[in-house]
Formats: sequence, structure tokens, C-alpha cells
Amino acid sequence: LAGSLELRGGEAMLADPGACRDLAGSLAEGLRAHLAEVRRRMPGAEVVLQLDEPSLTAVLLGRVRSASGYRTYRAVDRQVVEATLRDVLAAAGEDGTTLVHSCAPEVPFALLRRAGADGIAFDFSLLTEREEEAIGEAVEGGTQLFLGVVPSTDAASEGLSDPGGSVMGVRTLWSRLGLNPGTLAESVAITPSCGLAGASPAYARAALAHSARAARSLADNPE
Repeated sequence: LAGSLELRGGEAMLADPGACRDLAGSLAEGLRAHLAEVRRRMPGAEVVLQLDEPSLTAVLLGRVRSASGYRTYRAVDRQVVEATLRDVLAAAGEDGTTLVHSCAPEVPFALLRRAGADGIAFDFSLLTEREEEAIGEAVEGGTQLFLGVVPSTDAASEGLSDPGGSVMGVRTLWSRLGLNPGTLAESVAITPSCGLAGASPAYARAALAHSARAARSLADNPE
């Protein structure tokens, strides 16, 4: 978020550590108040706090461009990022469930887990061999994985004809990592690859229905 918000001079808030700390503190405070209100209005409901962090990898690797576009901001120390995310996620409370979503490549799975994320959502098509070990560790550590395997826009609507085929790559990954296929149903949720804001209402409904069918296929036939 700090990589997207601008200071008065036009530079990203990311360039000012003090402003970043203030932003994180205000965000955590606001989230605590919001979650308390949601729980008051919906007694007994399980409330999940989700943070969308598509710029997180760019911040960690020093890829966020300055206002001029001619340089990039210095990479933020991973320990600082981890501690900041931990403070924000803590707004969910000890009994709260937290999820971090990123549809960018090179999701920092280990960092997010250490920061306290109970679940991680990502675009499955962007996963590379470099991240596979981190996936295995996440599964064995009890982290819930929200795998974005269903296209998010109408342009790929023809891909919704085969729910079982949509999760073939998930089965292959599990086999390659030597993970127990029986853990798929409890460790994995199937979702669109990213948000559905750019989809038509009809396609959004179809994509969510397809996700449910694909998840059912995975649970019924994990191998």
C-alpha cells in the first residue's frame, strides 16, 4: 500500500519510513475497529481478514519506480516488512483468521507465514519451481492455500468446460512434492486467479461456480 500512495511531493510513501510506520499503525487501528463492528453485526460468524498485497514482491526486491520513473526505491528490509505485516494482521485478534492475497509473481510464502498469515492466495499459473519447496513447507505447516486456477475475465470463458482439468496442475504439483493427496481437500481452496472486478456479472457467477466444481473434483479424485 505504501508503494502506491503518494506523499505531497509526488513520491511514494514507501520512501519515508516514518510515514510507512504511521500508515501501518493507522491501518491496524482502523481494521480492529472495523472487525469489531462486523462481529457485532454478525454474532457467531467467522470473520476472515484478507489483505491484498500485489506490490509486496516489488517492495521487497526494490522494483517500485519513483515518480520520475528513472529510478527505483531502495528495497525494504525483509524483517521490517515482516514485522509490519505481523502488526497489521494482528488486528484480527488471537482467534481471527487472516489471509494475504497476491496475484504477482514470486510471492514470498515463507515471509507471509512468519508474519502470521493463516492462508495465502495466489495465481497458480505464476508459480515456478523456485517456489515449490515453500509450497510444500506451507502445506506441512498447516497454511491454507487459495489456488487461483480459474481465469478472472470473460476472455477465457471457454476454459470453464472442464472442472477436473482445471486442477490437473494441482494434482501434478502434489505428486511432484511427494505430498499426501488426502491433504488436498483440507489444505487447498480453488479460486479465480485474481479479482473479478474486470469480469461481467454473468462470468463472475460462472467462474465462482466453476471454482466450486473444480474443488469438488479435487476432493473426490485427489490423485
